Amino acid sequence: MSKFQKIIITFLSFFAITLFIGMGVYLYFTYQTVAAQPLGPSLPTFAPQALPPTWTASPGPAPTQQGLVTFVPTVSFPTSTPAPRCGGPALMNVLVIGSDARGDNYTYGLADAIRLVRIDFVTPKITVLEFPRDLWVEIPHIADNLNGQDHEKLNQAFLYGNSGFKYWDDPSEGSGLLALTLNLNFGVQSDHYITVNMRTFENIVNAVGGIDVNIPDKEISKTSGLPVGQHHLNGSEALKLVRNREGGSFERADNQNLVVCALRKKLTSPTVITQIPELIQSFQDNIRTDFTPEQLSQLACLGAQMPPENISLVSFPADLFTQTREFDPVFDKRIAILAADHNILRDYVTRFQSGLWPLPNAPLQTTEQEDTPIACE
Repeated sequence: MSKFQKIIITFLSFFAITLFIGMGVYLYFTYQTVAAQPLGPSLPTFAPQALPPTWTASPGPAPTQQGLVTFVPTVSFPTSTPAPRCGGPALMNVLVIGSDARGDNYTYGLADAIRLVRIDFVTPKITVLEFPRDLWVEIPHIADNLNGQDHEKLNQAFLYGNSGFKYWDDPSEGSGLLALTLNLNFGVQSDHYITVNMRTFENIVNAVGGIDVNIPDKEISKTSGLPVGQHHLNGSEALKLVRNREGGSFERADNQNLVVCALRKKLTSPTVITQIPELIQSFQDNIRTDFTPEQLSQLACLGAQMPPENISLVSFPADLFTQTREFDPVFDKRIAILAADHNILRDYVTRFQSGLWPLPNAPLQTTEQEDTPIACE
């Protein structure tokens, strides 16, 4: 081989290596950019909420932690706080919406299930708070389209924000208007949202091979429509359970919690957890969310490390609500609603978001609708 040929080969080799490195750097930064891009429009920003100076919940005395008594001022020493796991933030509030839209789109449809999920990346811990869909609330941005009517059921905020009605001109559509409504009425601070319609919910359950639900007693059997015992449900059967109206709004929420726990258990099973990235990718066009792919990976990572006992579901005490009727000019008739003192609910919400309710040492339960958390097995 001549000297000239060696120079040419050396040059071509150097050029190939440089090109390879350059392509690698380009792909890396492209991936970082794509991973940081939200999959949907972000939520509107909310004014920060101050922690109430006193507990105003009624009836009954303020919840306290048994056995804690402070006699004199004590000296506190700084302690190191563990870093958040999986590269996530310390805390995250996620608004999860189940739409009753029957098609593949989100043009219309009410918010059939409404949950605020508090995710603690440090502990780690997940607490889920259910909002009754029939709460009578003020919905911003709708009065001009409804002849001055600005109050409707909470679930209608989602409907009026979506493109079918578009009473609120924001890219976040129904998810954003529902988040804004929850903030206006109850001080909810949502960092992100995930919205799923009925068909997508069915497909997700089927994609993970169905879910296993345990009906522990005759009382739950009556309101769920399933016999006592273990049941393996496919997507349509799971959807039927979460939409079962037997018993009322609170029993329906209990049915939804059964499915939430069962789906959580399936998603963290060894056979499914490795498929989560593929599941996310396959359903990202059918789910409305402002999460980035990187944030979804953080959630999947945290889910793999989450002890089952650190996932709990909580509802407002049932005796805070009154089933009544309200005249609705939109429907020109009196409709069934849930009435409640919004100041009391706002106080509960603020303490929930601050990690002060439910109390860390509160007893866990499995069925009754109270202000103590329900533990996922």
